Amino acid sequence: MMFFVDTADIKQIEELIPTGFVNGVTTNPSLIAKQGNDLSDTIKSICSIVRGPVSAEVTATDHPAMLEEGKYLASLADNVIVKVPCTVDGLKTCKILRQKFFIGVNVTLCFSAAQALLAAKAEAKYISPFVGRLDDIGEKGMSLIEDIVTIYKNYGFKTEVLAASIRTTQHVIDAALIGAHVVTVPPKVIYELYNHELTDKGLKAFLDDWAKTDQSILPK
Repeated sequence: MMFFVDTADIKQIEELIPTGFVNGVTTNPSLIAKQGNDLSDTIKSICSIVRGPVSAEVTATDHPAMLEEGKYLASLADNVIVKVPCTVDGLKTCKILRQKFFIGVNVTLCFSAAQALLAAKAEAKYISPFVGRLDDIGEKGMSLIEDIVTIYKNYGFKTEVLAASIRTTQHVIDAALIGAHVVTVPPKVIYELYNHELTDKGLKAFLDDWAKTDQSILPK
């Protein structure tokens, strides 16, 4: 399973790259707005330090404008993946970007298996079901991931399931168990994946015992 980092914060991305857990990045207008920087400059900067796919989202809502924005975003760097919403106009744009311009598309704001099926038919590279937001309204977000994975396997769709709106480490584990191709994770949750109280307890015990020997692994 690939890990994408869900942020537009250049500093956070740079800090995570040495971990080896940055297979790509997802951004959206809200994340970029929080940084207060120019959208194009931000996307170019991220793409210059990340080898994998970088999702950049259109802000238009009608098909002709989406198409123009999508082509522009894709021109910023070779590894840009254009994000479009799972709407009629978004899926029209997805199909043309894929078939006519050979541009990768991430269909976002997916909340049902029916929407995911349409995105696959539109040849999306990624579908982004929003797990956390479904949980927020009392539905089971991971059940949607499971349904989509099953449907895609049934028909051999090439669209990859990108679990989004990830809130907890358990979301990451559940997505992996179900078979999602990708999870896009806020930096905070990536760091939480490292943590376990028994790891900390065990490390302390080892170091305490070693300190009693008054030895050094490296020659003095």
